[in-house]
Amino acid sequence: MRILLFLLTIIVGFGIGAEAQILVKNDSITQFDTDSLRRAYDSGPYFTFYKDNYFSFGTVVGSRPSRSNSNIKFQISIQQKLTRSTLPWGTYLYLFYTQKAFWNILERSAPMTDLNYNPGIGWAKPFFSSHTGRYLGKMMLIVEHESNGRDGKSSRSWNRVSLAGNILLDNNLMVSAKCWIPIVDGKHNRDILHYIGVYQCGLQVMSDNRRFGASIVLTKRCDWNPLNFNAQIELKYRIFPKDNQYLFLQYYNGYGEGLLDYNKFHSQLRVGICLSPTFFSEY
Repeated sequence: MRILLFLLTIIVGFGIGAEAQILVKNDSITQFDTDSLRRAYDSGPYFTFYKDNYFSFGTVVGSRPSRSNSNIKFQISIQQKLTRSTLPWGTYLYLFYTQKAFWNILERSAPMTDLNYNPGIGWAKPFFSSHTGRYLGKMMLIVEHESNGRDGKSSRSWNRVSLAGNILLDNNLMVSAKCWIPIVDGKHNRDILHYIGVYQCGLQVMSDNRRFGASIVLTKRCDWNPLNFNAQIELKYRIFPKDNQYLFLQYYNGYGEGLLDYNKFHSQLRVGICLSPTFFSEY
């Protein structure tokens, strides 16, 4: 119980201490404009959220729930801008860190069964319309590492050079894509691309008042079947209008949810609390 309280304190602390990616003082998309976006990139907070930060509990879908297949999944994800000024061509350099964990709290001794560490460094370029000044989206070139910090047969490790981009279709809708060149150095996960693939695409929707959000991310596995995707679907509802805390539902279907069992199929439904960037999240 002490561990649970400690982790909850860490996540809530991130929500209080780190401002959103986009500086909108009253947290309303109606106040969102190009100038605020430019200021956010040029002189906004250096330490912010990167991906969603969440703490959730759930169980298997399609089978009988048990102590072994019901668990807590949580994620902590942050970014740090490394330069005080804009780099050439209007670009920015960031340091990223994401940690994802699976905690079998219902089993005896409540073991942390899988911890995934994902640091990276990225070069980001935002785009604005030359005619209207409207924010169009951004591209990022990221060098990242992911491993579970274990040794022996349980060790999992790989690296990738990723090219990611997103397009803001309007204030409520964003599409994204990410592809990568893998460098698989883990002795016990040589076939990881067969389960995790080499690209993903996503769609995010937010309501005008930012109270409700939904997203789907599809990751294509490396085979000839065009329908073999890992799918992650999320729904979020903000609890209070001016707080950055959401009720959170996540459904994962496919392989590669965690590194340790990357080659095992999972269909999991979880609910919990999520802290998100004010704007759209990264995946």
